[in-house]
Amino acid sequence: MAFIDEARIYAHAGRGGNGVIRWLRTKESARGGPAGGDGGKGGDVVIIGVRDLAALVNYRYEKVFRAEDGEAGKGELKHGKNGEDLKLFVPVGTQIRVVETDEIYDITNEDQEIILFRGGRGGLGNARFKSSTNQNPFQQTEGKEGKGGDIELILKIIASAGLVGLPNAGKSSLLNALTRAKSKVGDYPFTTLEPSLGDFYGYILADIPGIIEGASSGRGLGIKFLKHVERTGMLLHLVSASQDDVIVAYREVRKEIESFGHSLPEKEEIIVLSKTDLVSPDEYKKKLQELAKKTGKKVFDVSIKEAETLKRFSDQLAILLAAHRDTRA
Repeated sequence: MAFIDEARIYAHAGRGGNGVIRWLRTKESARGGPAGGDGGKGGDVVIIGVRDLAALVNYRYEKVFRAEDGEAGKGELKHGKNGEDLKLFVPVGTQIRVVETDEIYDITNEDQEIILFRGGRGGLGNARFKSSTNQNPFQQTEGKEGKGGDIELILKIIASAGLVGLPNAGKSSLLNALTRAKSKVGDYPFTTLEPSLGDFYGYILADIPGIIEGASSGRGLGIKFLKHVERTGMLLHLVSASQDDVIVAYREVRKEIESFGHSLPEKEEIIVLSKTDLVSPDEYKKKLQELAKKTGKKVFDVSIKEAETLKRFSDQLAILLAAHRDTRA
């Protein structure tokens, strides 16, 4: 199934049911007093957050949605049935923009509900118009139209940490090793075509597709994936030990992050020297020291092919994520 992280649809709340003119009929009176009931309220348009990253695929082809209209009132003072709400399910992390008004809403929690458009009010039946001077009113009102309009749905993944780096830096492989996720990997300059998530002891890790030079200005898949890093708590910046110049590789991705802005440059960044099994111990230790010295940031090393180093990094990451969570609490 294709990954969809943006959609534009039209949604409309239901129209209120009409009030009606009815009369009370009994054995004693063929036409008694007014007994027309009110119309039911139209259904609302409700956005609901779910833990399904692929939920926006429901809006790939179907573009027009409408809540149920309220029923008209009935005789014997019976109220018309309210219309069913239109429930639109979106992934946690989705931003909703009402195109006409430019209002923006954010879904940040599972089961969170936002009433985007309210259904129209039901009309009044003739029983509502009875008075001492108007015993047999022939009056009623129509139901009101519900609100509606075009809306944009934009998914920005929420995760504890986002894995960034050049294509083939080992992000997918590391995510799979740490979380048993099933990101695609390849033994060539390969970039993931969609973000992947994994659960790491209750923390969500997101493998953000490889960033290439020019991504911040839209080159390649660029901004489509940089936006997913916006809401991650911290960045795990992977640099492959197989790179001839690890500083150049680091700065290439860092440049795109800083060019993109949107609070990304201010996020806590942990550098991870990956694929250390591809070089000699002396070489990767030299590159480790070089990254630490020239960036001034924490640098860790990992190889998914070496159980001991993978376990050590896993323990270090768990401590880092717990500390980061505590400082944000």
